[in-house]
Amino acid sequence: KTTFEERVEIASYCISHDHNYAETAGKFSVSYQQARSYTVKYENGGIDALQDNRGKRKPEDTLTEIERLRAELKLEKAKRQKAEMEASFLKKLDEIERRRG
Repeated sequence: KTTFEERVEIASYCISHDHNYAETAGKFSVSYQQARSYTVKYENGGIDALQDNRGKRKPEDTLTEIERLRAELKLEKAKRQKAEMEASFLKKLDEIERRRG
């Protein structure tokens, strides 16, 4: 786990030391692959490419119409599935209560 600032520092150190990924990995206690990945991302996309955006949603105003409709469809499917599970559970509960009583 590295912070954004650490990734920037790793990339800049690696670039300033002639792309010596092994030395960079040893100095910052990261793997060779991570050191190389941070450096390549920094060189190709700049400092913003080192941001960790996993698990983050796109802002709704940047979604295209198709993406927005897909997201709505996904939500509706999830709601329907939840309702079906609840109905199935209630049926099973009702069946168990009838057997007892």
